[in-house]
Amino acid sequence: MTDTRPLALITGASSGIGHELARQFAHHGYDLVVNAEDEALESAAQDLRESGAEVRAVRADLRTGEGRFRLLDAVDGLTVDVAVLNAGVGRGGAFVDTDLADDQEVIDLNVTATVRLAKPLLRAMVARGAGRLAFTSSVASTMPGSFQPVYNASKSFVQSFAQALVEEVKDTGVTVTAVMPGPTDTAFFDRAGMADDTRIGTMKKDDPAQVAEQAFEAIVTGETKAVAGSLKTKVQGLAGKVLPDGVKAAAHRRLAKPGTGKAPEQPS
Repeated sequence: MTDTRPLALITGASSGIGHELARQFAHHGYDLVVNAEDEALESAAQDLRESGAEVRAVRADLRTGEGRFRLLDAVDGLTVDVAVLNAGVGRGGAFVDTDLADDQEVIDLNVTATVRLAKPLLRAMVARGAGRLAFTSSVASTMPGSFQPVYNASKSFVQSFAQALVEEVKDTGVTVTAVMPGPTDTAFFDRAGMADDTRIGTMKKDDPAQVAEQAFEAIVTGETKAVAGSLKTKVQGLAGKVLPDGVKAAAHRRLAKPGTGKAPEQPS
């Protein structure tokens, strides 16, 4: 890492929104520490180096204590100007049918890792009187997630957590931002087991590059929260503020219930 360029830490950076966010920071003059748990991280890091950024790739599973310590060790002694806690995972299906271990992995990554990483990173920023901490929340945080209950609840936690921290650090020189994407064209739905047999899995999704561009702008300008993506997603974010929970839960059921996906087109 250089002393002349600011440093951004981004988790979940091997693909999707995380990789596009890392690309945004690299193109705007940041060096990077990027994290993911999959083998695609190194090729993603090499792609980012082509922008001229110094990039340190830390392959670690943040669901585990060992993985979190490995990432924190990698930034020990460095000044992290921006930290984007973006890594997240979902699991679709009725709560009574999903495997408890899968539900726990959602909590371990989306909630536990978020808190355990945010604590030391935010402490260092507040002590220094400068820094930007960001979380990838979701418009899902605004609605009960029928057939995706643990994921939506985890994002509700992230959203509440982020907004509480906004108030706590408002006089410290540090900013906290919650980025709220909608359904985005990433590997998320494949990994969640929702890609083929749910309406939300088969519908058209937002471009992760567009989401990342809007998220970057929100983070560097210190916005407290930002719905990022298409106009449709922004409308969804507004609707989440006013619709009753029962209405939102029913709407989510229609999107996420297994068996609601579009039938594949048959060759003519």
